[in-house]
Amino acid sequence: MSRRARWGPIVLVVLGAGCAEPAAPPTAAVIDEATVARNPDNVLSAIVSARVRLADSVAVRFRLRDAGAGVDSVTPAVAPAADWTEIPVLGLLPARQYEMRVVAYSGARATVGAPLELTTEALPTDLPAYTATGADASPGFVAIAAGMYGLVIDNTGRVVWYHRFANGPWLNFMAQANGRYAARLVTGDQTDIESWVEIDALGNVTRTLGCQLGLQARFHDLLTEPNGGYWILCDEARTMDLTEHGGAATARVTGQAVQHISATGELLFHWSPFDHFLITDVDSAFRVGLNVNWTHANSLDLDRDGNVVVSFRNLNEITNIDSRSGGVRWRFGGRRNGFTLAEGSQLFAGQHSVRVLASGEILLLDNVGDAAESRAERWAIDAATGVARMTDSHGSVPAVRTLVGGSVQALSPTRTLVSFGTEGRVEEYDAAGTVRWRIDGAPGYVFRAQRFHSLYQPGVGAAR
Repeated sequence: MSRRARWGPIVLVVLGAGCAEPAAPPTAAVIDEATVARNPDNVLSAIVSARVRLADSVAVRFRLRDAGAGVDSVTPAVAPAADWTEIPVLGLLPARQYEMRVVAYSGARATVGAPLELTTEALPTDLPAYTATGADASPGFVAIAAGMYGLVIDNTGRVVWYHRFANGPWLNFMAQANGRYAARLVTGDQTDIESWVEIDALGNVTRTLGCQLGLQARFHDLLTEPNGGYWILCDEARTMDLTEHGGAATARVTGQAVQHISATGELLFHWSPFDHFLITDVDSAFRVGLNVNWTHANSLDLDRDGNVVVSFRNLNEITNIDSRSGGVRWRFGGRRNGFTLAEGSQLFAGQHSVRVLASGEILLLDNVGDAAESRAERWAIDAATGVARMTDSHGSVPAVRTLVGGSVQALSPTRTLVSFGTEGRVEEYDAAGTVRWRIDGAPGYVFRAQRFHSLYQPGVGAAR
């Protein structure tokens, strides 16, 4: 990534006859000392530390020592600290020798430091490997959870970043709009309250994010905000007598609450399905047994008015909730569907990864609405007229059907990234449904695949 030179203001001084001369150029920055160290969390990254003076920003140029006269790569510039400035260097190759140089900028002037040498180590032996094909992929990287790792691959399938979680990321590893990664932690204790953990690009834990009111954080989705607040799905369980509905007298019924929590931990919004839904909203097959998986929320997003859109898989329903009053604005799909389908549209079922697009349309993965295959679908929902119309639908070739999991992401008005969950297939489509990029035979269950632009600011400026 290159860094454009930045120019300071030009000051003109009037000299009698209207002549002017520019102000003196800024003083050159000084690099007093610099070191480089391996990142113990990730062999594909390093940490360069430098003490600089008179600099407005600092970056690192780096290159393979055996690359000849090749072009240097350059990290994004960072603001200098009062003492030592740390600059992350990401996306390195394993088991290779690198030369790195600190670059300190003062206006348009650059001071380049002495060479620093680093040899990267080999990749962990249990890190999954990928092969990707397609000459017309969207630019950027793709984040995936795999085994014990949250990892990022480039468009060739090469792993360029990873973080190993002690007990794995529990299927879902996400880049967030605040430039951090997030995963829901898992411990060996089945009775404790789990939280999400947020990490930076070097793998450092920046904070934990959980539910309030003693509820369990759900691993399926999390939405962070620029101000540090976040929206989260929480498991809420109550004991209910379901005998009149064909169930047990002391059934433990689990639904999902929605919470909005401030950066300081204040509960700003709490919505419970027990206040708005009926147990009979779910098919009778889900109402039997001592433990009833009632609503099974698996995604949440905000619409253009700031209201919450939640996917309840077991209800086959997408629900729009007023983010101020908590009232249900509309229900689409399932037994309580409030919309008429436009001609040629067929309702989804068992859906995942519902996202609201800039156009106001809804994008989702229809897992089992079609008995033959799972498909990525776009829907235009007109709440005023009560009409819903499917505007686009793409399936994989050959067709695959994932009963659970999977994801969709609108990369642009004409590009969509789709993961077909348990089938391990990840594909990027253009507007005609042509595959422009794909992971060939991804190892294991890909609950979510997410494309973003920069390893240094994961998630910033990218659609969810």
